[in-house]
Amino acid sequence: MTAGAQPTKCRVSPLAVLPVVIFAGLATMFFWGLFNNDDRLPSTLIGKPVPDFDLPPIEGRSDGLATTDLAGEVSIVNVWASWCVPCRVEMPLLVELAATGSVPIYGINHRDPPGAALAFLDELGDPYTQIGADRNGRASIEWGVYGLPETFVIDGEGRIAYKHVGPLDRRTLDDEILPLARRLQTEDGT
Repeated sequence: MTAGAQPTKCRVSPLAVLPVVIFAGLATMFFWGLFNNDDRLPSTLIGKPVPDFDLPPIEGRSDGLATTDLAGEVSIVNVWASWCVPCRVEMPLLVELAATGSVPIYGINHRDPPGAALAFLDELGDPYTQIGADRNGRASIEWGVYGLPETFVIDGEGRIAYKHVGPLDRRTLDDEILPLARRLQTEDGT
């Protein structure tokens, strides 16, 4: 630079900064969503009666499952399949819960080949009071199921009080599902 020359200032147009600001905002939203551990998803069925359904039993069992089976006491409904790996993961916890007798567990078996559901239960244990075979998946759709497993808490009047998507774990069972079931049992007098 020569003596007396003024340094030139670089001016940045506000429009040139806009893509950087947008990118930073999107990156922030992405990382917030990635690390936000709240996996609860809202369900439009909360507080509404369970859907109308009447399912036959799985092969090897004599008891199916229908809407009328879910009225009169607080219960849990678990939608599962033998081909579902997360269902296999949660099954020991369901078997343990069933052994306590604190709340009945009903099953909706989703689109399993004949015989597969019973073989699965023979291997891992059977926590279910009754199981309905949802062979074509229609009942699961009525329940709003979009991934397996999904677990619902049903109040004594046959309304859906809670929905959990994914395999149950000890924390969810002890901190959310069982306290809700106990509270509903107290309210219903069951």
